[in-house]
Amino acid sequence: MTKACQILFLAAGLAALAGCAAPLDLYRPKATVKYTVANTEKFMALDATSQANVACTGLQERTLPDGRLQVVANVKNLERWTVAVLVQCVFKDEQGLPAGGESPWRLLLLPEDSTEAVRFTAGNALATHYTIRVRTPR
Repeated sequence: MTKACQILFLAAGLAALAGCAAPLDLYRPKATVKYTVANTEKFMALDATSQANVACTGLQERTLPDGRLQVVANVKNLERWTVAVLVQCVFKDEQGLPAGGESPWRLLLLPEDSTEAVRFTAGNALATHYTIRVRTPR
């Protein structure tokens, strides 16, 4: 076999192997915030595991008739198994200081590829901003 043929076969073999190295989950839905209901910068994953396992696909906020802020966060499981996370909302005033304290941590069990809406309501009308926090249970 000539040197040119050997190089050609080697190149063809490498090209075939490169195709095998493609990810297996090509058709798995990916997390996106392109079409969210509201911005998701107010959603914070506190550890690497929760950052990899869940995403916020939308935040909705409204002011109740009594002036309190109500927030709904859509939390999506990105994995192919049930994921458990703890979710909390910290309400803040205009200066970014805690207003009315933090909500208690809630355990959220998300089945494979599911999205769950989690609702939080501020304890008083001073809250105008918020941060939704998620973490892995210990």
